[in-house]
Amino acid sequence: MAYTKVPLPLGVSQPFEVYLNAVAQTEGVDYTLSATAIIFPTALAKEGKLGFWRWFMGAWGIGSYRRNDVVDIRYQASGQSQVAHDVAFEPPPADH
Repeated sequence: MAYTKVPLPLGVSQPFEVYLNAVAQTEGVDYTLSATAIIFPTALAKEGKLGFWRWFMGAWGIGSYRRNDVVDIRYQASGQSQVAHDVAFEPPPADH
C-alpha cells in the first residue's frame, strides 16, 4: 500500500491546518498524524528537475504537465500566523 510521509517542519505544533494542492485536508479522513510527521495514505509526487528537452519545448510555448503535489501547513508561532509552503516529503517506499 502506497503512502507518503511529510515530516513536520521545526516550530510546527498543534493545532495546525494541512493543505494538499491548496485544498484543506482533514485529520483522520485525508491523513493521519504521528509524533513527527503527517502520513497521507496515497503516493504524492514531485515534478522533479526540468530536463533539457522539456525546457527547450517550453521555451517555444509547447508545455508539458507532470504531477507536482504541494503540501502547505498553516500554524501559529509566537502569536503570529505562519505558513510552511511546499513542505518537502519523502517519496513513497518502493514495492519489493
